[in-house]
Amino acid sequence: MAARNATRVTHFILLGVSSNPDLQIVFFVLFLLMYTFTLAGNLLIVVTIYLDSQLHSPMYFFLCNLSLLDLSFSTVTVPRSLINFLMQSKTISFSDCIVQVFFLHFIGGTECFHLTLMAYDRYVAICNPLRYNTIMNRQLCLLLVVATWVGGLIHAFAQSLPVIQLPFCGPNEINHFFCDVHPLSLLACSSTFFSETADMVNTGSLGIVCFSVVFISYVYIISTVLKICSAEGRQKAFSTCASHLMVVTLFFGPGLFIYMRPTTTSAGDKLISVFYTIMTPWLNPFIYTLRNEKVKKSMKKLGGQKVSFLGTHIN
Repeated sequence: MAARNATRVTHFILLGVSSNPDLQIVFFVLFLLMYTFTLAGNLLIVVTIYLDSQLHSPMYFFLCNLSLLDLSFSTVTVPRSLINFLMQSKTISFSDCIVQVFFLHFIGGTECFHLTLMAYDRYVAICNPLRYNTIMNRQLCLLLVVATWVGGLIHAFAQSLPVIQLPFCGPNEINHFFCDVHPLSLLACSSTFFSETADMVNTGSLGIVCFSVVFISYVYIISTVLKICSAEGRQKAFSTCASHLMVVTLFFGPGLFIYMRPTTTSAGDKLISVFYTIMTPWLNPFIYTLRNEKVKKSMKKLGGQKVSFLGTHIN
């Protein structure tokens, strides 16, 4: 009863990655550089796939959507962090904090479903190559992508609604560089059993479903590839999955480590959060472009066309 009658917190203070002023400048530069390259790299992939008709296939359609998700995921947390690095006041309103929690889990949940969808796409391509274009037709691809966004939306509501119900009456310092379920739960002035249970159930269900589909897909993929007689054929088949596996590992590993543990906030947790919210979206364009010859050729071709166009225009 006392908690309900207490003054409700109207804003929070994000303590950030470090309180050291010198380190804050270093982190500002690092975050800015990575965020800039994240936007540039992912937008380049989107534009390349959109402009090159040879890349208008399910695999690259899904890659295009993944790039949009990556740049959106970073945008949820990085701009606010960059501002806080330079500002003396690091406050965020209660409503803005909840909005950040919502979109963090909306985009993150959607990306989780989308990476699972990409595993299914690779399964169909390798295990049913003759029926691939029939199965993964345009209508089904659009439907599946929409389903991933709807799934992410449901996950976001399931994660953020229990947090909204928590009473916050002080303190209001969040030991993190963005708002999330765990750091906020530590500040609640009543029992967080329901919100923590909901968080574990939602995250656990999402992780189990997605991991199971990815695992089963790759069991069938590996089984099929091992039956290929040609070593060159096996290598080509595995190469189409290598980039996806790397991205899945980078995304699922840190995320599950953070959300499938008891509620804590430490320097290690913040470092891991930096990895999956900033570094992973930054690395994904490099992973897919460096390992994908068709994308690299398309980028070079588009770059050549731009140079030719500029030369003609100047003349």
